[in-house]
Amino acid sequence: MNAAEQPSDLDLRDEVLAWCVRRGCKDWSTAEETAFQTWLSAAPARRQAFDQWQAHNKTLDNIPTEAVAALRSRLAIDKAKESAHTDVSPMRRTTTSAVSLSNAPRRRLVPLFVTAAVLVMASGSALLAWNRWQAQPVYVQAFSTQRGQQIETQLPDGSRLRLDTATRLEVTYYRQRREVKLVNGQAFFSVQPNTERPFQVLAGPMGVTVVGTRFTVRYTPALPGTDSVHVAVEEGKVHVARRDDLGGMDVHQTAAGINLIAGQQVTANAQGVIARVGTIPSEDVAPWRTNRISFVDTPLNQALAELERYADTGLVVHDPIAAGLRLSGTFDPRDVQTLRRVLPSALPVRLKSFGDTTEIVPTD
Repeated sequence: MNAAEQPSDLDLRDEVLAWCVRRGCKDWSTAEETAFQTWLSAAPARRQAFDQWQAHNKTLDNIPTEAVAALRSRLAIDKAKESAHTDVSPMRRTTTSAVSLSNAPRRRLVPLFVTAAVLVMASGSALLAWNRWQAQPVYVQAFSTQRGQQIETQLPDGSRLRLDTATRLEVTYYRQRREVKLVNGQAFFSVQPNTERPFQVLAGPMGVTVVGTRFTVRYTPALPGTDSVHVAVEEGKVHVARRDDLGGMDVHQTAAGINLIAGQQVTANAQGVIARVGTIPSEDVAPWRTNRISFVDTPLNQALAELERYADTGLVVHDPIAAGLRLSGTFDPRDVQTLRRVLPSALPVRLKSFGDTTEIVPTD
């Protein structure tokens, strides 16, 4: 066969398709198989094209029924559009002397042709439809808590979430990944292992990727001075990186960032700059689960704002000197009376009442 007689890739593909469709018929004979083998061995390009078809054909069992139906529908639309612009039959290209598409029974030929076209992605729209189907979520649910409320819930895969007070998050499961968007607040995650379906938590500029572990993520942009993202690990390993570095939809891709193991924590600022990794006792990973709020050298105004997330303390601080005083200690956010009693002994302040409001002012 000289260069001028070489078929185009499209013609060769159609020839292979014609042979495969015909071989699927019940009346396929030994003589026809011999003719097929002769045709196949006549040119290396034919063997390569047939091998590619076989590889595509093996993927059929992995395509869900609803996906095949959707692709067939999309392909039928494409074929109708093509027919509207040309009076040439879509099967005109198959002209091999050994076998023609027209030789196969029409009632079997049409569905086989459509399925084959789907598998080899003859239509660009079919490929687009397949990708769109893969990107569709299989589970979507939003969870939120009110002030002073905590809830625990189980997800379809057995993973568990514990939401702290004033927290909102959105859970979306896809066929190839599990995703949680933490809009505000903090949550503790106990993730069921699944290496084929990584679990991601997106918070502000950051993304946390795990396979199966126990960890907490905090993101409270509405509170003054707390627009950072904090991650602490109780068990297992997590990967923390900027969302821009997560590799798009491919969560298996190695991303820039850092790995944390049990007993480690890290904070990233609003720009996604990750601070140095620190250590943390397991009991302090999420102390709010047992109604404990701990402060270490925290400005008084920020400590009050944190306590106000859980309940109305009735305390305000306007004086800049008092607001900047540093508070350390562990408190029960539900026990406002103890807080009022402890503050004057822990800091150089006094409480000054004005009706239902008590102001914290510096001591004279």
